[in-house]
Amino acid sequence: MRRLAPALVLALSLPAGPALAQDTDLELVLLADSSGSISPDELMFQREGYAQAMTDPEVLSAIANTAYGEIAVSYIEWAAHQGQVVKWMRIGGAEDAQAFADQLLSAPRMAFGRNAIGAALLEAAWQIEANDIDGWRKVIDFSGDSAGNWSGPPIEAARDEVLAKGITINALPILRPDDPGRAQGGLEAIYEQRIIGGLGAFVVTAETRDSFAEAVKRKLILEISSSGMVGKRHAAAE
Repeated sequence: MRRLAPALVLALSLPAGPALAQDTDLELVLLADSSGSISPDELMFQREGYAQAMTDPEVLSAIANTAYGEIAVSYIEWAAHQGQVVKWMRIGGAEDAQAFADQLLSAPRMAFGRNAIGAALLEAAWQIEANDIDGWRKVIDFSGDSAGNWSGPPIEAARDEVLAKGITINALPILRPDDPGRAQGGLEAIYEQRIIGGLGAFVVTAETRDSFAEAVKRKLILEISSSGMVGKRHAAAE
């Protein structure tokens, strides 16, 4: 007997009716730190990490194995305000992923100033709701090197508003070697308590500069592979 492809089996198992109006597997906002603690070199290093991860064969394989064979991604930088560096783009293969990477690496810096994490989370949620894409899952991928919130709504209030919309928030804390408190796990605990939430929400930590791209890759694979998200709470990139 001929076996059906896993993606087709999952698609056939989806409920009939309005759910079939969904047109992609995942709407994913990559919400990256561009605050004053991030130098121009660090900003580009972050972008290079996301570009490298998005074009990685393992990430592309995870995308290919989703129910729809594609995801929709937007990259937003946050600080005192937010700036959309890469507008919504459907990624279904290597060519799409490379186009995403090219745009990400060529765009100017889009956000400046001190932290406004609550406002950043609400902006990411608005971008998901305002686009013309209807994803089966909706996720905000938040990254940062602190938990300061100098303006805008409180983090917890913003998080709760985002979660009420059915959007999951995951986090990637970026540890800094000049801050021993964070290196001992303080930032991960804060992100778990104050930022992440929703079905299968988790933290993946970038322990060092050298491990950043690998942490981003690992996080993307978990987010894209819905089965990989269930039960995950914290994982550190070695």
